[in-house]
Formats: sequence, structure tokens, C-alpha cells
Amino acid sequence: MKNKLVYCFLAVLFVLSSSFAFHKFYVGVFQVNYAAEKKMLQITSRIFIDDLNNAMEKKYHKKTFAGTSKERPEDVELLKKYLSEHFSVKVNGQSKTIVFLSKEVEADDVLVCYSRIQNVDKFKTLEIANTILVDWNSEQQNITHITAFDTKKSVLFTESSRKEVLKY
Repeated sequence: MKNKLVYCFLAVLFVLSSSFAFHKFYVGVFQVNYAAEKKMLQITSRIFIDDLNNAMEKKYHKKTFAGTSKERPEDVELLKKYLSEHFSVKVNGQSKTIVFLSKEVEADDVLVCYSRIQNVDKFKTLEIANTILVDWNSEQQNITHITAFDTKKSVLFTESSRKEVLKY
């Protein structure tokens, strides 16, 4: 009788625990701010460290440790390369160079990267392409908030929506 009760309890526990299985959320958050007084676009990227390293390993066929205690200088160089290949900005139809400034770890699992685009005068269109982690995981979503000319806009980039043109 005691064994039947234990088995019944274990079965119920298994069913309950499997019904609440953890599902990972694949999202990156990006902020693009136009600082008119500095004639600059300031870009902040928040990306999960493990996902980023997995994506870079898949793309470059090298194990990377960006944002971890094992980080090497070559990991930072691959990070810069990866970001430049997967996040781009055009101002009034002209491609702009994004300069990587620095990075820091937030909450032990998020890599925050800071970049900028200089010499940006007033503009009528801003085209952003964001495919960070999308090629690695088709469930990846990149929420991008853009603030310019006292207007805030948000765009969701996914596997099927990789580019957006904003008009001002």
C-alpha cells in the first residue's frame, strides 16, 4: 500500500512538473537614440550572452566566450564583426558606419553593447536592418526602440521582418 502511494505521488509530481516545462524566450532589446545636439545616433544593444556565443560559434566555426570570465581579445573582435554584419543603419538612404564603443555584462547573462554613428544631421528616413541571432534561431525576436525628434517608435525584427524604414 505504501509503495502504491509513493508511485502515485511520483506520477502526479512528474505530470505537474512536465506541464510547466521551461520555455526559453529568445529576445534582444535595442535602443537607437538620435542626439541632435551631438549629431549622433547612439545605439545600445542587450543580447543574451549564451545565445550570442552560440550564434557566433555557428557562424564563424569557433568557440567564443564574449561576455564571460573566459573572454579573449579575439572574442571581442568577433563580437564587433558579428554586430557589424547583423545590424546596419542607413540615413536618408546612405549606409552609415557604426562604431563599437564598449560593452558590459548586466544581470550575469546579458551583454550590453554601446555603439554610435557620428555626423548625422537632420534626416527624413532611417532604415534599420537587425538580424542579430535570427540566423542562429528562427524564434529570435529583436525589439528595437527608436527615439528621434521627440518621437518614440518601436519595431519588432524577426526572421520574416528583418528591415524597417522609418520616416520623419
